[in-house]
Amino acid sequence: MKYAAIVLVNRMNSLSAVEFTPVTDAFLSGGVPLDEVLFLPYDSPMQISSALVRCGNLCDGVFLIAESILLPTARRIIEETVGEKFSEEYLLETEKCLFGVLPAKEDGKKLVLGETVPRIDARRKMRYARLVLCTVLAPAEILRRAVESAREAAGEGVEIHLFERYGVCRIELLYPDTAPKMAVDEAMRILATELSEFVYSDRDESVAARLVDALKLRKKRISVAESFTGGGIARAITRIPGASAVYFEGINAYNALAKEERLGVSSLTIRRQGTVSDDTAYEMAAGLLKAGNCDLAVATTGVAGPDPDEMGNPVGLCYIAVGTKEQIDVFRFRLTGDRETISETAINIALFRAFRKLR
Repeated sequence: MKYAAIVLVNRMNSLSAVEFTPVTDAFLSGGVPLDEVLFLPYDSPMQISSALVRCGNLCDGVFLIAESILLPTARRIIEETVGEKFSEEYLLETEKCLFGVLPAKEDGKKLVLGETVPRIDARRKMRYARLVLCTVLAPAEILRRAVESAREAAGEGVEIHLFERYGVCRIELLYPDTAPKMAVDEAMRILATELSEFVYSDRDESVAARLVDALKLRKKRISVAESFTGGGIARAITRIPGASAVYFEGINAYNALAKEERLGVSSLTIRRQGTVSDDTAYEMAAGLLKAGNCDLAVATTGVAGPDPDEMGNPVGLCYIAVGTKEQIDVFRFRLTGDRETISETAINIALFRAFRKLR
């Protein structure tokens, strides 16, 4: 069976302006690989209609992905092309093909997994199940070996997909309900064992969500001191429902003087080591713990770019301190990518190291 997606874009903007990847990734997660993804201008209905006819003749499902404001237009083009009306908000089912309109971003992802994939499963008379393993900063070679071993153990019919972003890798093991359960379990055991040092969850959840759950379970409170991550760790934690039970405070000490006055970082440390150093990160975390209002402290300092800092530290260099009153650990990283990628990756690493500290 074949499936296709048509992403409606503004010809004056880059393709990345439409966040379609959460939607296309969701199809893959549901066991529906897309054989073709087209990018067409939203203001060319004839071109879109022509693509719908071609794909509709070749595929079992064709889906238009667009910004929410364009969904009525997309729906109308499908109706005029197919000659039938939508009886549901997002899906139009004919005898030969399933057509759909899907919003971009997370809303489209939820619709794919919640409505579209179950309908496809019913049409193809096969149901897929999914197991998930989430890791942070697992080295590429270790990932490759683990996935190869798991694939060999799982046998035919079982698929393993990797989705990576900002240091987090979500590994999905997808299998039909006819697959041997022992083989699937063995594949998952191999992944969990070989990647144990980097795993934070066997559910599809963020690092922040896992950390908040762990803090609640242990009845601990966390405080955060951030420099180059600019409050990103605090934002990630406080987005999680119920975070108020475990989150005490966040200090965004971007300036050297702020680090001294708000966190007690020694002026001598800053003069000798600079604001981006292991000693500075250590003292930032120590300042949070000294206040006595938290059980776990996280501190970050680094160079997000686009240029080296005044001390000549290279872009991507960062120090992340995670500690309790008993011990503070400082981790050094040299991250790559643009400013956003470096900051967001550091946020996930800090959350992961905090989670590991609780174990």
